Amino acid sequence: MDNAHTLNTLWSGQVPFIASFAVQQLRLWVSTNPWFTGQDYNAWFELPRETLDSLQSDYQQQWCELGQRLLTGQPFSFEDRRFASGNWSQPLFGSLAAFYLLNAGFLLKLLDQLPIDGKKPRQRLLYLAEQAIAAGAPSNFLASNPDALQRVVDTQGSSLLTGLMHLASDLQEGKMRQCDAGAFKVGVDLANTPGEVVFENELFQLIQYYPQSETQYRRPVFIVPPSINKYYILDLRPDNSMVRHLLLQGHPVFLMSWRNFDQEHAGTTWDDLIETGIIKGLQLTREISGEQRPNCVGFCIGGTLLSSALAVLAARGDKEIASVSLLTTFLDYLDTGPIDIFVDEQLVAYRERTIGGLNGPIGLFKGEDMGNTFSLLRPNDLWWNYNVDKYLKGQKSIPLDLLFWNNDSTNLPGPMYCWYLRHTYLQNDLKSGELDCCGVKLDLRAIDAPAYILATHDDHIVPWKSAYASTELLSGTKRFVLGASGHIAGVINPPAKEKRHYWTNNRVTKNPETWFKNAQQHPGSWWNDWFVWLAEHAGERQPSVLSTGNAQHPALESAPGRYVMQ
Repeated sequence: MDNAHTLNTLWSGQVPFIASFAVQQLRLWVSTNPWFTGQDYNAWFELPRETLDSLQSDYQQQWCELGQRLLTGQPFSFEDRRFASGNWSQPLFGSLAAFYLLNAGFLLKLLDQLPIDGKKPRQRLLYLAEQAIAAGAPSNFLASNPDALQRVVDTQGSSLLTGLMHLASDLQEGKMRQCDAGAFKVGVDLANTPGEVVFENELFQLIQYYPQSETQYRRPVFIVPPSINKYYILDLRPDNSMVRHLLLQGHPVFLMSWRNFDQEHAGTTWDDLIETGIIKGLQLTREISGEQRPNCVGFCIGGTLLSSALAVLAARGDKEIASVSLLTTFLDYLDTGPIDIFVDEQLVAYRERTIGGLNGPIGLFKGEDMGNTFSLLRPNDLWWNYNVDKYLKGQKSIPLDLLFWNNDSTNLPGPMYCWYLRHTYLQNDLKSGELDCCGVKLDLRAIDAPAYILATHDDHIVPWKSAYASTELLSGTKRFVLGASGHIAGVINPPAKEKRHYWTNNRVTKNPETWFKNAQQHPGSWWNDWFVWLAEHAGERQPSVLSTGNAQHPALESAPGRYVMQ
């Protein structure tokens, strides 16, 4: 046979049927999926004979070992938490899990060997394969999940009824909930730090919080949360509320609460969020506090919006801020992680035509769509495990505040969302200094203030090296800190819990790997490091001001306000 031949070899029975069927399915996906339109994918399915022989040999050896274990009735054990219980040690169910894992591993090894041109096509094919592998796990089906079957017996069948009720509820709501809607109540269990709404317009409410210390620093902290989700990720319960911890440290806090956009406000643009949103919020923080140079904080896309607003102000001659803190924030979209597989010109143009108002209607990008997309980036951890627990086992979701917030999704206005997609994920020209924004050129290098830049090591939404790239774009002194864990849990990590760790290196180099190689690891929360840094830019301490607002902007309602309830 020729040195290189197509995977028809697999289909002709020289390797196991399950794997060959999966390969056929992969080729079918490629041939029918618009992601691969116009690409010569036939060459992807050609491999040297020795490569296939090696894969086949390894597979057959493991297949025989598993078959022998099954025939001799030996128990199975797995590190994979989907099959970790003792019920999976039984020969019947254990063999199902073992052969599933064997075939999944074979397929991934095979994909790794395919000569695919380009990074994105390989990532997309791998994504499709991983989704199929995750969906096909025997744990996802009642008949092949011994834990679910055991629960049916233990509950005398009531777990099936409960599971169906959970499924009906989620279908009615239009999303798979990871935490029950009644597990918490915003303003009671969550977002209950005392404060007042001191301003509102059609885009946001500004919350000023009451002090939690006898003295406070002179300069306030102005916080811009993500517009993609609700602000109370920064004010969950008292023990893990970043807002409350800042107040206890003696920082006056002003925070924006974005509107959950509806069709009435679907025409809102990126410029609107900058001008009528952040710049207005910063102006009011200055007026009410009487301090011209606040410390500014942005989280995720809130940091991107904040940096854009500060660049606009700098272009107008206003550079009066004490510092800027960017928490897991993109400014340079050089590597957008797994999300990159979804973004191309075809997708962006489609969104512009359908919701962006570009020669078409103006609409909303639904928060449920974004939430489901993020969950499917980690299907075994954020999707199928909840399907199994809720629908097959009839179990109630764990009441976890982070998951409750994650399910409390918000909509984005179409024009703003489309502008953001095109100029960040697609073209990465937010950093160019050439974009027009609010009547000026948006140049991030004009931000000349001390900057604290936080990334998290396992962040799959803002990869840490992309966050590190912000050090090349800002003109002031920079401190970069790398926290452990991911995009949310790595940020919301209060010191009292003494969990995780973080890395620091006072020397910011051009190469992030060099920075990490010479960084020092510290136990506990990065908040400790940030509080020390923030205090250096907060001014002197003075007696706390117990009132909120001023004569022009009196308190309108108590925090958390109406907008977060929408």
